[in-house]
Amino acid sequence: MTTTDIAIIGAGPAGAVAAALLCKSGHRVTILEQSHFPRFSIGESLLPQCMEFIEQAGMLDAVTAANFQFKNGAAFARNGQSGSFDFSQKFTRGHSNTFQVERARFDHIIAECAEQAGADIRYGHKITDVSFTESGSSELAISSDQGAAYSLKAKFLLDASGFGRVLPRLLDLETPSDFPSRKSIFTHIKDNISDESYDRNKILIVIHPEYKDVWYWLIPFNNGRCSIGVVAKEEFFNASSLSEDELLKSAISASPDLCSLLQKAEYDTPVRMIKGYSCNVKSLWGKGYALLGNAGEFLDPVFSSGVTIAMKSATLAAPLVSKTLANQTVDWESQYALPLKIGVDTFRSYVSAWYEGSLQNIIFSKNHQPKTREMVCSILAGYAWDTENPFVEKPDRRLKALAQICRA
Repeated sequence: MTTTDIAIIGAGPAGAVAAALLCKSGHRVTILEQSHFPRFSIGESLLPQCMEFIEQAGMLDAVTAANFQFKNGAAFARNGQSGSFDFSQKFTRGHSNTFQVERARFDHIIAECAEQAGADIRYGHKITDVSFTESGSSELAISSDQGAAYSLKAKFLLDASGFGRVLPRLLDLETPSDFPSRKSIFTHIKDNISDESYDRNKILIVIHPEYKDVWYWLIPFNNGRCSIGVVAKEEFFNASSLSEDELLKSAISASPDLCSLLQKAEYDTPVRMIKGYSCNVKSLWGKGYALLGNAGEFLDPVFSSGVTIAMKSATLAAPLVSKTLANQTVDWESQYALPLKIGVDTFRSYVSAWYEGSLQNIIFSKNHQPKTREMVCSILAGYAWDTENPFVEKPDRRLKALAQICRA
């Protein structure tokens, strides 16, 4: 039996940021990561709000020095229509620029920052079981990919396992999402884009010419490569007998907007797939533990909110863990779950409006005021917790009202 103050499951963005913040507060932190870094992951287009959290964790210099692809906004295309948002023209103060990142390298860099802050990261270590005492401390059963098995006792446990959702599975916390089951197929390509009008400083979101709920992402990197993917309900893909590689190329060929850009692209990497990724849980916390980021809830990749929510959850949870370990009173529902829910619910409203079609109409409309556009831009930049923004305070009502104006 070994011991630690805080055990963190997963060394991705949520785990690394939480670990760095907790180490700075003087705690012993052990991260248990099933994979070996660098390892592939999606969620490659960061939002400016992420930079606030990266800076808070003391990682900004390392991330900036990595020379990732600069990103200053988001561009959209639909049947020849175009629309774009420059993040410098947002309602909320704060960072206006960020990066498009190969997550293998990005996650490795911030994990190394967490190690430099004092975290003990154990790669190739998998949690097979967990139990809690009445006081809230936990005992983890762990196996390594080298065949070792051991137990680790922690005073507090954070689950940052992402799509692995370790604690939700072990503690039966999972509940169905209210979003339809969707599937994403994606890969990295050598894009060979020669169109001078193409802006590599923005993520490009393209809507399928026939189906408004089918969309593509094109995320450029700084090495002449792109991440390309298509998202749709599972039945959209299941109706075809094509392989996933053929499905992706077929879907791209259906979009004139993408065909023109990618006519010289080289598909040199196998296609990957994730499905049924939207999830929810009964609670984001319990006695002795809290769920971070995707381990607790994941909505949809359309607005690149996953990493932002993950890092936000880490910055909210870290000081509360410190207070808990100092035997101070912490109300995890009102101080963690509800504040995190503000941004998650804002993104949820935008995701729902996107697939319903009203947000797409807003994005391509020229019929709204500059101030309103700045408020929408703030959400797209990740500032979904700014309650001074009316589109955060009452997102559903504001979006419905704006959609009516745009239709007028």
